[in-house]
Amino acid sequence: MAELTSSSADKSAIESVAEPELAAELTFEEAIALSQILLDHMNRGALPDVAVERQVAALAATENGARGFLVTYLSVEESPADHPSEAVVRGLKSSPAVVSELLVKNLAMSSAMAIAHRRNEDETMAEGSDRVRLRTIQ
Repeated sequence: MAELTSSSADKSAIESVAEPELAAELTFEEAIALSQILLDHMNRGALPDVAVERQVAALAATENGARGFLVTYLSVEESPADHPSEAVVRGLKSSPAVVSELLVKNLAMSSAMAIAHRRNEDETMAEGSDRVRLRTIQ
């Protein structure tokens, strides 16, 4: 993953997600990029809970945004998903129809991939799939 900074451009990008018309137009790739920036700020404690909740809710409101956020949040090595905050949970709960379907798919896929990786004797990849599965059910 590319090194992320706390530049004013990053902050502007994160803040723009909360604007519904901009969030609705996000591609999956843009949602991943914004989610990486958001997670970096969350890991550093650079955003108050209200801002985290607002940004997560904006991403979760669309399929691309929710997919991009969840793939990033659940899979990166150092993720706040290991200890989910109430702000993230509230943000995700704001779009139950979108988020619940994606969480079910993530749970099924990560469980299946862990089995497939172990059958292929790739324990490192299996552990990554296990990590995603455990984070999904938290």
